[in-house]
Amino acid sequence: MTTRLVAQLLGATFILVGLLGFIPNPLVSSEGIFVTNAMHNLVHVATGGAFIAVLLVPGKIRQGIIAIGIAYAGVAVLGFMTSGDYLLGLVHINQADRFLHVLLAAAILVAGVTAREMPAVPAQLEQKAR
Repeated sequence: MTTRLVAQLLGATFILVGLLGFIPNPLVSSEGIFVTNAMHNLVHVATGGAFIAVLLVPGKIRQGIIAIGIAYAGVAVLGFMTSGDYLLGLVHINQADRFLHVLLAAAILVAGVTAREMPAVPAQLEQKAR
């Protein structure tokens, strides 16, 4: 799996989950297993956008994925430090969210470290251009 594909898949997934959170459902919503509110959903959409944005920086996709993974690790730590149901007083979370953020941080970091980096321009095209 390439870093480009990892960023595309994670970006699309976070955006879709963020949009899904605005629709009543049993998984990700104000009444779902993973409790969300509008701000939480917007954070998911923004995270998806961040994954898509790293695709615009050739040669830095891996670093972007890892940076987002580190940010998610920070979110996970903050979640466990939060005694109430609102992370930073804005983002509605529950215990399932707290553990999911740990798993997401780990998965994002592993994907960022282990994915193959593809050259921005295939070597054959670069040679033909010369």
